[in-house]
Amino acid sequence: MRSSEIVKALNGRSLLRDIDLTKEEFMALVDLSGRLRKEKRAGTAKKKLKGKNIALIFEKTSTRTRAAFEVAAHDEGAHVTYMGPGETQLGHKESVKDTARVLDRMYDGIEFRGFAHHDVELLAEFANVPVWNGLTDQWHPTQPLADILTIRDHSKKPIEQVSLTYVGDARNNTANSILCAGALLGMDVRIGAPGPLQPSDEVRQIATQLAESSGARITITENAHEAVDGTDFIYTDVWVSMGEPASSWGDRIKQLLPYQVNADLLAASKNPDVRFLHCLPALHNTETEIGAELAATYGVSALEVTNDVFESPASIVFDQAENRLHTIKAIMVATLAGA
Repeated sequence: MRSSEIVKALNGRSLLRDIDLTKEEFMALVDLSGRLRKEKRAGTAKKKLKGKNIALIFEKTSTRTRAAFEVAAHDEGAHVTYMGPGETQLGHKESVKDTARVLDRMYDGIEFRGFAHHDVELLAEFANVPVWNGLTDQWHPTQPLADILTIRDHSKKPIEQVSLTYVGDARNNTANSILCAGALLGMDVRIGAPGPLQPSDEVRQIATQLAESSGARITITENAHEAVDGTDFIYTDVWVSMGEPASSWGDRIKQLLPYQVNADLLAASKNPDVRFLHCLPALHNTETEIGAELAATYGVSALEVTNDVFESPASIVFDQAENRLHTIKAIMVATLAGA
């Protein structure tokens, strides 16, 4: 089946987890993202979502996800309503089920970025319009689409031959989605993380089952240098997730400093063309309030990645950030317009 036919079949679908997609559907969305990116850069966007109304529900604040959804919608002619933290009755004075049935009478699509994954599942179950998961505690399905588009931009290898290594705190939504998306696509996907911060048994089982069908190679190890040996891409994320108490920082820093992406870890890849990925924001210097506080309290000038790596030619994090726009646009165009 051609990529355009696969995209057309996504019309009316929700996207709650990466594994809701087949490999063919995933890559068709990546292909569509590339085409929409060309149109945007050429100023020839076709306004495929003209007349559509989209609700953006954010229980958690965001820079990239909000900006990507809003700009993508406007580029394609849609209107958006942003509902920030505390601005809806969802789960407080009104059940998620009732909210879903209200919003689907007014909107053509609903994005949800929040805490409990069950909430986005309820929205999708009771709303008769596509629902997109902008991030929950368990999954972050829009992120790997941007990651794979970025990887394809920077690698000449077929996606099945690409090795992608995630290091650091791997028991979070981003790591879950990266591991399972890589397994879905048949990649060489690796995790380097301390034992207590490795993916859960449930996520490992999902990835293993996907790998059995796709031929993916999965490695999960506590040895960061072993994990990056020969890899094409090194990926990391913040060490303490949104909502975790400040008291977590001290122990987490001590636990994860051996997994910091620094010049030594890049060299351990033994690949002069290795590239660095990060879903952002990154604590790579002391120019933020949190960065300055951590430096004063714990004597560290950077956490998950050092500034020399973040600002190096190996870093493609801003290409990756831009590609959030194009892949989120592809999700909306495919599920609302089928084109």
